[in-house]
Amino acid sequence: MADPTTFTTSQHAADTSEVDRAATYRTITWRVMPLLVICYVVSFIDRTNIGIAQQGLQRDLGFGSAVYGLGVTLFFVGFILFEVPSSALLARIGARKTLVRIMTSWGVVTVGTSLVHNEITFYVARFLLGVAEAGFFPGALYFLARWFPSVRRTRMTAVFFAGVPVSGVLGSLMSGSIMKAFGQSAGLADWQWLFIIEGIPPLLLAGAVLLWLVDEPEQARWLTPAQQAAVRADLDADQRHKEDGQATGKGHNGLLLALRDPKVWIIGLCACGAYTLANAVSFWTPRIIAEAGVGDVLDLGLFSALPPLLGIVVMLIVGRQSDRTLERRWHAALSWIVAIVAMVALSVAGHNVALVVALLAVLAAAHYSGLTVFYSIPSIYLSERAAATGIALVTSMGSFAAAASPSLLGFIQSNTGSLALGLQISAGIVFLAVVLLLVGIKASDLREQQLSP
Repeated sequence: MADPTTFTTSQHAADTSEVDRAATYRTITWRVMPLLVICYVVSFIDRTNIGIAQQGLQRDLGFGSAVYGLGVTLFFVGFILFEVPSSALLARIGARKTLVRIMTSWGVVTVGTSLVHNEITFYVARFLLGVAEAGFFPGALYFLARWFPSVRRTRMTAVFFAGVPVSGVLGSLMSGSIMKAFGQSAGLADWQWLFIIEGIPPLLLAGAVLLWLVDEPEQARWLTPAQQAAVRADLDADQRHKEDGQATGKGHNGLLLALRDPKVWIIGLCACGAYTLANAVSFWTPRIIAEAGVGDVLDLGLFSALPPLLGIVVMLIVGRQSDRTLERRWHAALSWIVAIVAMVALSVAGHNVALVVALLAVLAAAHYSGLTVFYSIPSIYLSERAAATGIALVTSMGSFAAAASPSLLGFIQSNTGSLALGLQISAGIVFLAVVLLLVGIKASDLREQQLSP
């Protein structure tokens, strides 16, 4: 009599061999990615809208650059403290429920930020927003890892990261328009309306995630059983490849082994450079444009929306190229080198608005491209069991730089009257990350197997 286990395995192999994988992954992409991207767009809008709101906060509450910088820093303090605990909970309750919990929390805090009336309440609101958003990013990457094998995941990560430049475009235009249209309506200031209106979408999206997404391919009724088996076979093959690497010292399993692995710490230190660059793009673009001579809040929103447009196109091209060649290190490093050049050029660009916006566009494109490829590295290197907490560890390390750099730039601007020196120091930090990435992570550490098309 035939062994039933052997029969089942061979039957699955027969089923999956006839599955059109390209069509299957297109179906998955259109099912999960639009909603994930929209959620990421909203998270970044709610995180960075104080870049536009700061003019109103300065006008009404007297918040200068140092107060603004500390407020941005405190967001990342809350983020750091709760990132790993939130991601540990993720492994227990699943990605979908985790995302719902996080979005509901940050929506409530964003609306509550409209009640800020002095520096202390501003600091508390920013800290609580960091606590609320902690775990969203690693949770989303973990979710992608449950649906896409590594050779397809970088382009999906690029699509997901497209939410960052999209948020830069939409967020700047929306925030500027809201403040322009609603200023002093119903006795509320323009920045209060900004936080109230932009705090509502995450509450609605939390319900959409709960109803629309599922955690595993086997739970997807919109896939055929053969398609479910094919995706599971690809994910299992991906995992076996990582476990083979573990046997030769090229991987690890579990958080404790991750903590003992020097390469995890190297990736985390590289994340410090990535987050320093991210802050320069996300939080300081409106300030840099304002320093170039743009004063009107609507014009400020319009000019701030232009750089991310180039970023969207370039990051998708770079992400696809990285997946096609299965090369990660140099794609990230070269993107960051371009960003370094743009930051140094910005520091001496003066008051030429056209030149400043053009350099910010180059900076944004380089940042988004480098970040997309860089954040594919942890999920390629880490085993499935360690993915959620490992990515959270890397993100938390990067967030230390994200917490320190806004206060540093705010302090420098308050004392020098310019962001030039702060941009140059930030460029130096990113340069160190490039060196560390190329020296500390070898190409052999990220060997991937090519799967069926």
